[in-house]
Amino acid sequence: MDRYTKPAVLLHWLIALLIISAFGLGLTMVNIPGLTPTKLKYFSWHKWIGVTVLALACLRLLWRLTHKAPAYPAHMPGWQQAAAHWLHIGLYVLMFAIPVSGYFYSLSAGVPVVYLGIVPLPVLMAPNPELKPLLKDAHYVLNMTLLAAFALHVLAALKHQFIDRDHLFRRMMP
Repeated sequence: MDRYTKPAVLLHWLIALLIISAFGLGLTMVNIPGLTPTKLKYFSWHKWIGVTVLALACLRLLWRLTHKAPAYPAHMPGWQQAAAHWLHIGLYVLMFAIPVSGYFYSLSAGVPVVYLGIVPLPVLMAPNPELKPLLKDAHYVLNMTLLAAFALHVLAALKHQFIDRDHLFRRMMP
């Protein structure tokens, strides 16, 4: 069976772990009442993870565009192949849209993003109180969409592993 390349596997799992971390951190930080040092620290970490995900997603997309993915098994129905293809495209779109929406949400709130507390990212817009709630909602909706897509992706992988027993899961294992 064809496998993904080692860089593709590394980027897949690294990005997945970072997204899970950012999601958990995001849920935790927004439920901390008030404005505490811990909450501010979590917001910084959340942003840093988001910037890292965006950078790694760029690398992953470049790698994917220059390295063909393994073919689906011949026994896999066409509708499943199409569904997998579109789900992967959706996951790529979300890997870009979520960090970008969070970045612009932060800027609309008048809070610049300083990566790792060292590298200030460009301020591409002035604070905008009217746009802030829209960007906050967009960031939330995109994250919930990612959660649903992620769940579907994992369920499909488990289905292939334990029901179909076609070892499709092994293509992306380290």
